[in-house]
Amino acid sequence: MQISLLGMDRRRYPLLADEDLISLVESGDAEAFSTLYDRHSRAAFSLAYRMMNGRQAAEDLVQDAFLKVWRAATSYRADRGGVRTWILSIVRNRGIDQLRSSASRRRVQDRVEATTDTWQPSEAFAETWCNSQREQVREALDTVPPEQLKVLALAYFSGYTHMEIAENLDVPLGTVKGRMRLGLKKLREHFEARDEAREMAATE
Repeated sequence: MQISLLGMDRRRYPLLADEDLISLVESGDAEAFSTLYDRHSRAAFSLAYRMMNGRQAAEDLVQDAFLKVWRAATSYRADRGGVRTWILSIVRNRGIDQLRSSASRRRVQDRVEATTDTWQPSEAFAETWCNSQREQVREALDTVPPEQLKVLALAYFSGYTHMEIAENLDVPLGTVKGRMRLGLKKLREHFEARDEAREMAATE
């Protein structure tokens, strides 16, 4: 049932059925959305907390889910269930997406750690250090602090962009660029010192 916005007494919103409120939300009615939030946010938070196992993560998930409710109210179909069921399904689906993303990020980090143990260089890395032997590269990388090494491994071993590295490691983009710069500087200093040592040995 469509509810006319004209002449609607906003004090009556709590008396409206969920389906009527959704009709108003479809038209951009913030008061109707607020009423839906007040009515169902507790149940949404309870579900989110069980899924995310943490208050802050649950609060973020509920906020994300209700933002989807606001933006996609027109996608609600009464023949598929009630509004409460629909909202909780959004919470559940968004939560699953976030958990999968976190699991994927952990897998990436595990892959980085495994890669830094086996040192299987990518084409980009091989091109950068084409004149260096693998053991020399390993020796150089051993001088790089772990946090900088992770960034270098993602960039040169796995081919990730700076933005993708920031998302995978959950750090600011500026931090990624800073670690990249410091890590490369450390490598350059190592090779420069090695070359100087070779030149001194040759002149002796």
